[in-house]
Amino acid sequence: MNKFTLLILSSFLIIGAVGCSNVARTSRDAPTTLDGSVQNPQDVRETREDAESKIRQAQLNADIRAREERNQWSDNELERTDADLQSEVRAKLEANIPRGQLTVKAEDGVVTIVGVVPNQKEYQTIEPLAKEIKGVKAVNVNVEVVPPTPTKR
Repeated sequence: MNKFTLLILSSFLIIGAVGCSNVARTSRDAPTTLDGSVQNPQDVRETREDAESKIRQAQLNADIRAREERNQWSDNELERTDADLQSEVRAKLEANIPRGQLTVKAEDGVVTIVGVVPNQKEYQTIEPLAKEIKGVKAVNVNVEVVPPTPTKR
């Protein structure tokens, strides 16, 4: 019985450690940490197709709307948890910069964004989009512009 209990407890610990992440990513190709790098920054086709789908756009909008409505009921609308800020900024960036491979981390209202985008225009929209989220005090952008390579057909 003790071995079984130990097995169950260690399984929960492993799942908890693997499942917890302290950053929010706009795509599976985005860095997993703030000091990480993108594996294939030129390959943005698959990420874009997912982010631009109508279903995904509806999911992102519903997520943002639900968090906004929940936060309206709090005493101070501008006080958000770091997790809420990360999620809202990530959703905003994913919806508006579908070809970006970005990672978002929030700490005490300061949002740090790392990763790659395919052009300067999308790079210039990162900070203004992040600042649209209530509770964001400052934005640090450490994003590279890497043009995509042409896809082979």
